[in-house]
Amino acid sequence: MGSESRLLTDGQRKLVGFATALFALVATAALLGGAFWVLGWAVRRFSAVLWPLAVAGILALILRPAVDALERRARLPRIAAVFLLYAGFLLAATGLGLLAVPPLVQQILDFVSYVPSLWDRAVDFVQDRFPGWLALARRYGDRPEVQAALHSLAGELQGLLGHALPSLRAAGAGLLAMVSFATGLAIIPIYLFFFLLSRGEPTGRLADHLPFLSPGVRDDVVFLAREFVGIVISFFRGQILIGLIMGVLLAAGFTIIGLRFGLALGLALGVLNIVPYLGTILGLVFVLPLAFFQPDGGWALAGLVLLVKAVVQAIEAWFLTPRIMGHRTGLHPVVIIVAIFFWGTALGGVLGMVLAVPLTAFFVTVWRLLKRKYFAPA
Repeated sequence: MGSESRLLTDGQRKLVGFATALFALVATAALLGGAFWVLGWAVRRFSAVLWPLAVAGILALILRPAVDALERRARLPRIAAVFLLYAGFLLAATGLGLLAVPPLVQQILDFVSYVPSLWDRAVDFVQDRFPGWLALARRYGDRPEVQAALHSLAGELQGLLGHALPSLRAAGAGLLAMVSFATGLAIIPIYLFFFLLSRGEPTGRLADHLPFLSPGVRDDVVFLAREFVGIVISFFRGQILIGLIMGVLLAAGFTIIGLRFGLALGLALGVLNIVPYLGTILGLVFVLPLAFFQPDGGWALAGLVLLVKAVVQAIEAWFLTPRIMGHRTGLHPVVIIVAIFFWGTALGGVLGMVLAVPLTAFFVTVWRLLKRKYFAPA
């Protein structure tokens, strides 16, 4: 009974083992891909229901310490502490609206009316400085194959527009979308009110609801849930505060150097930094041309805009983020950028981009836990 009695030779067994491992890897990848597809479909299909719940839940996690402090220090009932928090927010929002909203709205309206003039200045600049580019474009544009391609593209766009935006249906869909969005905004304070009324940690009694799991698995699930809640709280609390500070700094800097619509653009770019790097990218795309082509602009003003952006970005990277957020997520900037694109695609848009960093940090935590418990050398 030697090696001759074996069903497979050593080489054949290695080949079978490799094929089995490869099949398991492909099946796992397919399962994960299917899970992400189903999750993305569900988020897109029920986004009108999910995003108000997500916003209210995140705000509740951020504001819970304030309600707890009011309840404990002022010795108020929980519901009175929540009402007091709402009253303080309404007073602050009213005061801010009376002071900042009128000039902000005026700048937004002026910017919208200024866009055609900005485009004309950009076209005149290209015609004056780079006439060879326009001549090259006209020479190639007159070719029959280019004209045919342009006509074909125009036909495709018209067909797509005709299928996607029939007049009455599009108007009704747009109105329905606006009503749905307004309803979502209106229901967020209601969700938030009931979320804030609950006491204790969100995962405090999670273990009691998982009796069907073994003790070890149950402890891991509770640990991961607490880690995810902690990541969400620290990330959004930090990013909102950092975004507001950056918005104020950018608005002040743009106004000082003489950039038109600096107040509105600075605040908008700061708030957009809630999604990491989004405000920086959009700032370079929109603010630099505006600085260059405005009547009293040019290279000097564009350079000053870059200087303001660099100074604010340095303050954010060296002071704000380390002091406010620390290293809670522990993600490399390249990983953050890839995560934003991935989750934005997987979950269908803005909601995925906003949740990209917490979700990625959570999966990194899951991987580290699995590696430590199940893949560490004995």
